[in-house]
Amino acid sequence: MFNKILIANRGEIAIRIMRACRELSIKTVAVYSDADKNSQHAQLANEAIHIGASAPKESYLNIEKIIQAAKQTRVEAIHPGYGFLSENANFAEAIEKVGLIFIGPPTSAIRAMGDKAESKTAMKKAAVPTVPGYTLDAGLETSVQQLAKEIGYPVLIKATAGGGGKGMRVVENEADLAEAIQGAGREALNSFGDERLLIEKYLADAHHIEFQVFGDKQGHLVHLFERECSVQRRHQKISEETPSPLLTPQLRKEMGQAAVKAAQAVNYYNAGTIEFIVDPDTLEYYFLEMNTRLQVEHPITELTTGLDLVQWQIRVAAGERFPYLQEQLTQHGHAIECRVYAEDPANGFLPSTGELLQYVEPRGPGIRVDSGFRAGDEVTHFYDPLLAKLIVHAENREVAIQKMQAALKDFVVHGVTTNIDFMQDVLAFPDFAAGSVPTRWVESTFNWRQPDPSFEALVAASLTDLAIVNRGSKIVNQNEPDPYSPWKNPTGFRN
Repeated sequence: MFNKILIANRGEIAIRIMRACRELSIKTVAVYSDADKNSQHAQLANEAIHIGASAPKESYLNIEKIIQAAKQTRVEAIHPGYGFLSENANFAEAIEKVGLIFIGPPTSAIRAMGDKAESKTAMKKAAVPTVPGYTLDAGLETSVQQLAKEIGYPVLIKATAGGGGKGMRVVENEADLAEAIQGAGREALNSFGDERLLIEKYLADAHHIEFQVFGDKQGHLVHLFERECSVQRRHQKISEETPSPLLTPQLRKEMGQAAVKAAQAVNYYNAGTIEFIVDPDTLEYYFLEMNTRLQVEHPITELTTGLDLVQWQIRVAAGERFPYLQEQLTQHGHAIECRVYAEDPANGFLPSTGELLQYVEPRGPGIRVDSGFRAGDEVTHFYDPLLAKLIVHAENREVAIQKMQAALKDFVVHGVTTNIDFMQDVLAFPDFAAGSVPTRWVESTFNWRQPDPSFEALVAASLTDLAIVNRGSKIVNQNEPDPYSPWKNPTGFRN
């Protein structure tokens, strides 16, 4: 087992990895940017190394600085977390070149599955169902028009490299095709440095279902069941659950076998995810892409299987065998995750920045919170606005929904706008209760508006405003005749 690991990430996922390392008696090294100098992840590690300015390209995306920090602290392995460099084959290769272990899949698998066009070709060879579509070069609108007619509208234009909803456009008719190609190409180039695009059939009412796969370096590979990820905004997930309410036992078995076959096609090991889209009417499924890393939503799989995926990532990277056969793996109960974002759903889900004046996480049986924030921390524009992942586990789906609704009520965040009210309304909507939410549901059906603030919220906002305006001042109202008025000294007084 390793003695010391560097975590090439920040926030909640860095803290999550540190927790796994502590339980394995492994020392940890954190890296941090200017914006994160007072962050929890930098303070909780055994050592912390400053690697640059706040902008990701100058810190968390700087391969040279991270490798230098690893050499300086004499670690044996590097865990990339998710996002940033987690699916960067050049990063994995650079780690191996200096004699360290990359806690993830082989470089060849990252390259093969990181390119959507190449991965689609590999899946066809492996007889895994794929979405009808073609690779194209940006700017060839005339040839694309013919391809779109052949596929049939609506079509999806998306970047060959990258993910996260960037470089992606849904096109309903031919009149919008050229503009969508140009826009997707520009965004793909800016986000990934690669303007290559794909055109695919778009299933408007599809469900997004992914299978967790896990393998060791000895060639043993299994799936750890599915996650339903159809509640999305701007092609990005905001809530996930397992088991999926859509899948039948037979379809679950069939898709799980396809996921294992897909991973085996690229000689995969460690944690990975095979993503599918499923037509709810026909229950036909198609390979979408593979994420060659740990997923944001991995906790719901951990809660229903009883496995610590991060610990097993580390153990497999150190050479251990994964000891479970497919028939030994089972799920228990139902788990739901809600991503709590600092964003404004009523304003197109734009990020919200500022100081967390109050931050209280819910607690209780069956409730888990993975977070990298606390009261007093600053939410900046440099990074993803994810504040926390709220996860609940219960004996069945109905009870899990009720537990999540109660937990969201107990989640208190002041200082930034969040999506907590939005998530409450999603959970209460009949479509969600019925398990019939497709990927475009938020935009097409769920016409959400910000609810009117409650009396309690108005009082809390007033007190917060007073505290901000008069911070450092002992007198709030010079004309207040009562020398003992609580408004004179805004401490911890609460009406």
